[in-house]
Amino acid sequence: MAEQEKENFRDSIGTITEEGKRAWVFPKKPSGRFYTYRKVVSYFLLAFLILSPFIKIGGNQFLMFNVLERRFNIFGFPFWPQDFHLFVISMIIGVIFIALFTVAFGRIFCGWICPQTIFMEMVFRRIEFWIDGDRHSQMRLDRQPWNAEKIRKRVTKWIVFFLISFIIANVFLAYLIGSDRLIEYITDGPLVHLSTLVALLVFTGVFYFIFAWFREQVCIIACPYGRMQGVLLDNKSIIVAYDHKRGEAENGRKKFRKNEDREALGYGDCIDCKQCVHVCPTNIDIRNGTQLECINCTACIDECDTVMEKINLPKGLIRYASEDEITKKEKFKFTPRLKGYSAVLFILTGILIGMLFLRNDLEANILRLPGQLYEHKENNIISNVFTYKLINKTTREVDDVSFKLLSHKGTIKLVTQNNFEVPAQGLAEGTLFIEINNAALNGDKDKLKIGVYSGDKLIETTTARFLAPRSYN
Repeated sequence: MAEQEKENFRDSIGTITEEGKRAWVFPKKPSGRFYTYRKVVSYFLLAFLILSPFIKIGGNQFLMFNVLERRFNIFGFPFWPQDFHLFVISMIIGVIFIALFTVAFGRIFCGWICPQTIFMEMVFRRIEFWIDGDRHSQMRLDRQPWNAEKIRKRVTKWIVFFLISFIIANVFLAYLIGSDRLIEYITDGPLVHLSTLVALLVFTGVFYFIFAWFREQVCIIACPYGRMQGVLLDNKSIIVAYDHKRGEAENGRKKFRKNEDREALGYGDCIDCKQCVHVCPTNIDIRNGTQLECINCTACIDECDTVMEKINLPKGLIRYASEDEITKKEKFKFTPRLKGYSAVLFILTGILIGMLFLRNDLEANILRLPGQLYEHKENNIISNVFTYKLINKTTREVDDVSFKLLSHKGTIKLVTQNNFEVPAQGLAEGTLFIEINNAALNGDKDKLKIGVYSGDKLIETTTARFLAPRSYN
């Protein structure tokens, strides 16, 4: 029965009461060395997130994900729908990278890098501490009736939360439509672009709902990564762990008493102060072991180290450690599983880098016009009609563009002018005729190699199938 009661925490999550209602979490304000490191990392990532849409490299936005126009910029490199394979490989690399770090270091991504955690813990939660006070002040404010103090604090907090959500929505919009267009919309005024304003307010509402009400439920309920860690973690993974061997000893935990010899009495170093529970943003007890709700934020490590320091006991009762390190005293090893993930990551990264270097700034596609056969002209000339599409992936205009046959002797005639321009980050398309003497053809479906020139400079090559009469030799 005792063991069953000990495992009851696995039957429900820490943010739900026994009646099935939402248990609001009032975490204690964290402090300590890990929290200081997290603040440095978080503010760097926040600056990166906010500034990335407004930084340009070679005229390209540093990061842009324009789904509507199917244009993407990643680290200044423009990607078009034709580069979708590169985007897919990049996403696979990202997933494997996160999986590798999860196998090695647990849910470290959630606690240190995830935008949800950074915004929640380093922006909205800190504002809440500033307006409502620490854990006990927040709990007291929640219980008290709606008097002048509560109304003032609640309204102030809601307004600040809404304004920050609106700023986040604008940054999010800059990623979607581009920072130049966003600045243009702001300059023109909101009434000129009502549809964009409505979309912006919808996104603001979503962000406000997440950070003002849904909060840690995103990590526990909505995010699939918490479920993934159950598959990826093993006894060798480095996680935020409670040293139960040291904390429980033979007779378990016991409240601290001054000048008491705990070791002689068989009690562990855990004094059951529950500070690690109070500081947890997802309201779990880390002493129960690895749990779905744990985001490896290290708040419990800092809090426990502070308590251990006060009672003159060694730090590290809660620390980054593996289950094998705690139970078997085994240090971290680069396991075959990690080697396998690393090898796959290394290979895919090499493939992506190679593809990026081989990728041309201008992409050409020349296809036969559907449903059209060849035309037999005078002097044994065979003519085929094609459509062409040139995509300029750069911020520079490509001028004086022309086509030349590289594999066969023949002529290329454009329906419009023979030399044209391809606009920056745009495309040029049209129709052309290719005429070749039948004697120069090897069969009824010859493969042509066609060069795309800018002036006298060859900038791209492409191929096309040329239809001709079947020869019966």
